[in-house]
Amino acid sequence: MQFSSPLVPARLVSRYKRFLFDAILDDGTAITGSCPNTGSMRGLTTPGSRIWLSEHDSPTRKYRYMFEMIEADDTIVGINTGLPNRLAEEAILAGLLPALAGYDLLRREQKYGLKSRIDFLLSSEGRPDCYVEVKNVHFMRQAGLAEFPDTATQRGTRHLDELADMAEAGHRAVMLYIVQRNDCDALRIGGDLDPAYAGAFRRAASRGVEAYALACEVTPHEIRAVRSIAVQQLLQGRAPHKSASLK
Repeated sequence: MQFSSPLVPARLVSRYKRFLFDAILDDGTAITGSCPNTGSMRGLTTPGSRIWLSEHDSPTRKYRYMFEMIEADDTIVGINTGLPNRLAEEAILAGLLPALAGYDLLRREQKYGLKSRIDFLLSSEGRPDCYVEVKNVHFMRQAGLAEFPDTATQRGTRHLDELADMAEAGHRAVMLYIVQRNDCDALRIGGDLDPAYAGAFRRAASRGVEAYALACEVTPHEIRAVRSIAVQQLLQGRAPHKSASLK
């Protein structure tokens, strides 16, 4: 995914109220912009950090600049939670993830479960439908190891349980984590940050839900998924180990 126009470099002053940030452009101009990430952004809000912004001149927009990425841990990290579905779709259609290749039809935002919409529904004649839920990841505490979630997520827990229902009904059900950074070789579940999500992850694994993760190359010119990384299983009472899926 290439940006339609060059991103604007700046220095972060602060991110606040979940959807706003202040920054200083390279020419010294102080600006306030919108932050397309209402999560905790743990570890990615250090004042003075180098950041990159998209610029929008639409008269209907309140803020001209939008926060897109930040330099952290000697790499560039994408923070826009509106991009992972697009990155995932590009990767699936390009065959980057063999486990999801070969389907004839990809449909977006299909209703399923009680009150949810699945990010992608893959289908082909003669094959079980494949329900794919996409999650954005940008958190890292241990070098080389991405983590999800970075805070409690009741919505994420519900998605795991609903995917498990689909798997038990005879469909394929997939959790796909898009890691908007290229310095990680594996992903683990942050069970200390959200024990409920970790429990739901274990239940989903036991009920047939598959899990995959893709790391992205992030530059001020483009973001694209480039490689599959391992997902660590969570087994009660045992140390995690690497696995390509949880099936």
